[in-house]
Amino acid sequence: MPGNQTPADSRLPRPASMILVVLFGITLAGCSGGDFGRVRQDVRNDDMHRWMGAEATGSIGRPSSRFQLTEPERMLRDLAYPLVEPPLSRPAWKSVFGNYEPFAPPWRQKPAFDRSAYGRQLIDEPHRSHASRYAQLMDDVRNDITRFDPFFNTARQVFDLDGKRNASLKFVPDLSPRERTDAVARMEENTLIVQWVQQCLEQRVASYRWALERLVIHAPDGVAADADRLIGQLAALAANPPVTATPVVGRALRTRG
Repeated sequence: MPGNQTPADSRLPRPASMILVVLFGITLAGCSGGDFGRVRQDVRNDDMHRWMGAEATGSIGRPSSRFQLTEPERMLRDLAYPLVEPPLSRPAWKSVFGNYEPFAPPWRQKPAFDRSAYGRQLIDEPHRSHASRYAQLMDDVRNDITRFDPFFNTARQVFDLDGKRNASLKFVPDLSPRERTDAVARMEENTLIVQWVQQCLEQRVASYRWALERLVIHAPDGVAADADRLIGQLAALAANPPVTATPVVGRALRTRG
């Protein structure tokens, strides 16, 4: 054998080889989680946001519907999720590895809403400069503005269809009690999801304003005026949504905090 190498020696892992194995394993783990911060495909499915309806009705002691989601209802939930997930709540490493967790609507969240949480995280997280913090804040506000119209256009479509569904209940022969319960529950789910988004938009505006106020104190910058205009634009949208949801329980649900 060359170099007097024994068979046992040839089976021993070399340090360099071990390093390559570890690095290769890490690479594969990262690939399984998706790239560019996207949730990996193996945890995605058409009804991945269906839980929002059951969570919304369950939060006020109402049953959820067993009906399958229509395409507009599925789209409503898909468009609602990024507007109700707290900004900066999912660190980049969790996004890469597919972290995805349901959470409660604002009227029963514990701990209660803290308008300073977003700003404190924005300021405390490592950034190359304060300019990048301003940029992050403005990107988050722009994203919410961009998402606003698609969500509420879908909400309008869903409410129009729910109006037809509600009107049809008294004309459908042999409608079973369970079918009626499921139909009513689905309409309540849709209404509560829109209320959920409306309240979260108000919370986001409050969070963005708190963050901007602290950024101006920490590092004054002329770009703060641009950020303030963006937040004002989002606030105006949130205060005047194109469709509103009638309270399911006969009174407006209150946001905690």
